[in-house]
Amino acid sequence: MAFEGFQLSRVDVGEVTLRVRHGGSGPPLLLLHGYPETHMMWSRVADDLARDFTVIAPDLRGYGESTAPATTPDHETYSKRAMGRDALALMKHFGFDRFNLAGHDRGGRVAYRLALDHPEVLLKLS
Repeated sequence: MAFEGFQLSRVDVGEVTLRVRHGGSGPPLLLLHGYPETHMMWSRVADDLARDFTVIAPDLRGYGESTAPATTPDHETYSKRAMGRDALALMKHFGFDRFNLAGHDRGGRVAYRLALDHPEVLLKLS
């Protein structure tokens, strides 16, 4: 069963509210999905990862059931940097100042941007 033992929450991270599944125990691992998916893309691996990690899998802003801010002419509200800020705020909400990060597709690009802007928060990046 996908996400067995995980909780489903909505977390306000400033500009948006993210829908997020979280569960497991161990070092924190943030999973960022790709386009045009949601956190559900991690359903086949989340339970296995949760044996060794505290897994946090949100829907990125504007995806799934996370809220969608209005667009702007410069597209800043949907930039990788804005989504990286969401990720930082989400992890702080759960009490993690440092964490492991894995991203796929668009989530991978958000992960790279976060790594460039805030390398001090990452334990590992994949």
